[in-house]
Amino acid sequence: MKGYEHSVQLDPKKCAGCTTCLKHCPTEAIRIKNGRAVIADARCIDCGECIRVCPHKAKKAVCSSLEDMEKFKWKIALPAPTLYGQFDNLSDVDFVLNGLKKIGFDQVFEVSKAAELVSAYTRMYLKTDGVKKPAISSACPAVVRLIGLRFPSLNDHIIHMLPPMEVAAQLARKQAKELNPSLKDEEIGVCFITPCPAKASYVKNGFAGYESKVDAVISISDIYFQLISEMKMDDSVDTLSESGMIGIGWASSGGEATAIFNEDYLAADGIDNVIRVLDQIENGNVPPLEFIELNACIGGCVGGVLTIQNPFVAKARLQSLRRYLPVSQNFIDKKSSYIPDEYLFNELPEYQPISRLSDSMAESMRMMADIQRFKECLPGIDCGSCGAPTCRAFAEDVIKKTACPEDCLIAASRAKKAEKEN
Repeated sequence: MKGYEHSVQLDPKKCAGCTTCLKHCPTEAIRIKNGRAVIADARCIDCGECIRVCPHKAKKAVCSSLEDMEKFKWKIALPAPTLYGQFDNLSDVDFVLNGLKKIGFDQVFEVSKAAELVSAYTRMYLKTDGVKKPAISSACPAVVRLIGLRFPSLNDHIIHMLPPMEVAAQLARKQAKELNPSLKDEEIGVCFITPCPAKASYVKNGFAGYESKVDAVISISDIYFQLISEMKMDDSVDTLSESGMIGIGWASSGGEATAIFNEDYLAADGIDNVIRVLDQIENGNVPPLEFIELNACIGGCVGGVLTIQNPFVAKARLQSLRRYLPVSQNFIDKKSSYIPDEYLFNELPEYQPISRLSDSMAESMRMMADIQRFKECLPGIDCGSCGAPTCRAFAEDVIKKTACPEDCLIAASRAKKAEKEN
């Protein structure tokens, strides 16, 4: 069985063995072993928090490069709306879209255009009988993977709607065939320009049986400088943009939620806030809501670790761009009473319990008791010097025999002191 292929990786040469990433990982996927960080594949959700906080730049995101698109005869760019917020004094999205064609793409299809269609069908989805409320957006792959790992009881709340990136890929391929009927499927290459590594992992691994229609994922930070060199704000440009306020609004936290035209929603951003919200939903401590939008990055996709600009500056720029746009340029047939199959996925991610100690219930209970007993012997200050993020995590590692009791320097020091006194 093929394992999960991650986009967040460690550069051992740069790692100093500090505990910064250890303390910020939301799924406790990182340990310090032999003076270097080690990432547990089963726990990592590719949120990029370790990339964001590492002072030594030892964590990196592995994405495609522009050269990877050379093997395709027809090259399609899918710019995330976050891309537009990276440029200073940008008065028209068309400057960016034309710039993408100048650097080698034959066709540009806005993800924000697909986002407007997804918003329209989401409004229809929420009115469908049997939908479990509050419905949770499936747009952020890091959040969807987090739910599969830590909050399995909320799996049924996830909306079965493909993210705008996938819808855009499908529509762009269809459009390419209409423009060039002689093109074969394998001659068309679709490239998503991403603000975060989670999207790259999504494309590599697919989603609950769904195989991504995107061929390559390039980070915004990698393509930014190539675009800048080609974008001349005083040039005349072709009108290519086909999206409005709703589509571009998806780049910021709350943009997706407000597009459902319903006041009974909640929007949270930042992985720590997302976990708190999911905890409250699981415990039933939230008011009656229709829809919940969750973004792993602070500020939404504008806060992705593969962007260039400060997320709050980018958000302000996007607000200026949206000011003179129509609410939406993409609509669905009002007579339509169903959502097309190509907008939906059937299966949910399989629950992969990261906290399960053993396949045997009796063994798990015994190990839990041992963990609690050993934890009581630890200092309880969660200093990270043992290589685990918390004393509870260290106790679990010891009982699972992936760490030694002597790795806790404070407990070992206390034991030596007690021996001398005796």
